Amino acid sequence: MTINPVLIKSSFAVVEPHGVVVAEYFYQHLFEHSPGVRGLFAEHIDEQRDRLWAALGVVVAHLEETDTLVGVLRDLGARHARYGALVEHFPAVGASLLATLAHFAGEAWTEETEASWTAVYGVITDTMGQALTTAQNA
Repeated sequence: MTINPVLIKSSFAVVEPHGVVVAEYFYQHLFEHSPGVRGLFAEHIDEQRDRLWAALGVVVAHLEETDTLVGVLRDLGARHARYGALVEHFPAVGASLLATLAHFAGEAWTEETEASWTAVYGVITDTMGQALTTAQNA
């Protein structure tokens, strides 16, 4: 799978106007489909919701700036280690992220768009996962 920055940015442009409602939908989906991860989050997830939305925007904005993106993702991975996150949680998060993006992108969500977002999420999980594992073993 390859990342198509044009598809990522154009689909995100369709999703972005929905604002934090996207992140709220994501968490609702995640907790409904993977209730075991709920304990990793505070009862009220307003702050986390805002962080997720901001992080997603940073990923899209820096998609073609590899050094910046890798640095951001490594930092996120190390921080998630402190929260008790495990690499095993990443597939559930990815499934909820893709479902959320598809929901809000509507007709802009094509097979190619999904494949490109799947590839982006692969980069996210690989980079964050390495940093998370390193932090957990430190």
